[in-house]
Amino acid sequence: MSLIDSNIKYLRKEKGWTQQDLADELGVKRPQIGSYEEGRADPRIQTLMKLSDLFNVSLDDLLGKDLSSPMVVTKKPTKVLAITVDSQERENIELVPQKASAGYTNGYADPEYLQELPRFQLPNLPRNSTYRAFEISGDSMMPIEPGTIIIGEYVESPELIKNGKTYIIVSEQEGVVYKRVFNYASEKGVLFMVSDNSVYSPYEIAVEGVMEIWEAKAFISTKFPDVKNNDKPPMSLQQLTEIVLEIKDEVTKLKK
Repeated sequence: MSLIDSNIKYLRKEKGWTQQDLADELGVKRPQIGSYEEGRADPRIQTLMKLSDLFNVSLDDLLGKDLSSPMVVTKKPTKVLAITVDSQERENIELVPQKASAGYTNGYADPEYLQELPRFQLPNLPRNSTYRAFEISGDSMMPIEPGTIIIGEYVESPELIKNGKTYIIVSEQEGVVYKRVFNYASEKGVLFMVSDNSVYSPYEIAVEGVMEIWEAKAFISTKFPDVKNNDKPPMSLQQLTEIVLEIKDEVTKLKK
């Protein structure tokens, strides 16, 4: 019996449930539970996510640890990321169009909502990560044009944000935004959001209001960035960091 088979059986019994009880919770037929526990069938990814949520264990532990061992301490992440998969069980890249971005903050964790979004695959992205695509609006991140689709890799927590990198941040305060981010999560509980277009002022958002983080990995656009009219070379990350620190100092002085 493999770990997933034995773990399902162990967790079910810990709850005091019959196979029918678990089948009712998962919305499947009772023989399906028997096939999981006997190793005759493997649960699909959506079923594994439901099991993770139902038993409050992480997917990693559910798949890779003997949960019946007294030495194993399991801990479930704050949330399980909702995804969709294709007919071959490969994770899709869901596209959040500009018109759907307002509703995304309410539906991002709902598998049924994600099923309604356009989905596609890109062959050149590593398979060991989860990706989502967002159509951006406005000119705050020029020379990236409005309407460009940014493909982001899922980041589990704000602490993993790398200073100066660009991210899609989904938050209660701002909705879906694409910005260059500076990480002050540990020190002050905030993220500093910077636009590449200097017309837009930097601002802070509280980490506690952040719902999802996606590090920008690629973009799709029908327009090539136009840099021919730029008289000045682009700023280096060091220069950008120094400007951000100067702005933060000024903001701190004004608050005193």
